[in-house]
Amino acid sequence: MGAREGQVMARSTTGDDGGTGTAAGTASGGGPGTSSGSGSAASVPERLLAEATRLFAERGYDRTSVQEIVEAAGVTKGALYHYFGSKDDLLHEIYGRVLRLQTERLDAIAAREGDVRERLAEAAADVVVTSIQNLDDTKIFFRSMHQLSPEKQKAVRAERRRYHERFRSLVEEGQRDGHFRPGLRPDLVVDFFFGSVHHLGTWYHADGPLSAEQVATEFSDLLLHSVRQP
Repeated sequence: MGAREGQVMARSTTGDDGGTGTAAGTASGGGPGTSSGSGSAASVPERLLAEATRLFAERGYDRTSVQEIVEAAGVTKGALYHYFGSKDDLLHEIYGRVLRLQTERLDAIAAREGDVRERLAEAAADVVVTSIQNLDDTKIFFRSMHQLSPEKQKAVRAERRRYHERFRSLVEEGQRDGHFRPGLRPDLVVDFFFGSVHHLGTWYHADGPLSAEQVATEFSDLLLHSVRQP
């Protein structure tokens, strides 16, 4: 998404503390700005993303400082600015990685041959499961998206629109094949379904009575029953 489609791009930018990331750094735990004694096997970008996600979820994006993120990740500010450039870039990547995953999976499902009803059901279930598996990321982003730069907000909306259009194409295919009701507006079907998906963060709890797979099955069944021919 945006300038970092499918990967974390390295930066070489002076940080708040005057530190500077070096272009020679790698995405491993031994990259630039790693605090000594950090035994984590996770890469520096992974640790930064994990701690930023945790802190944003606990405290909110605007109440979390860059210093708190780098201390929790066991790296320096120079390392953060090398890999991400800013706290804004971290927020962008937190949601971007989920959207990239979901887009790749949807593209693979939609491209298969076979009954479109089965592919739509699988696509619907998949986005529910992946949203629940990354619920903190999704909640953080929707709560804080307005704090992204206008350029990044525009990029995110474009990627989300592409994902929704791919999903909508399955509904349209089913209408052409005579499986789904022709009088339905595919764009409204998509808006209705994803409104429910985006609402998951307000009520779903991992320790609740329903597993991610159970919710996915029910959401998928509801969608298919709403669009199929009587």
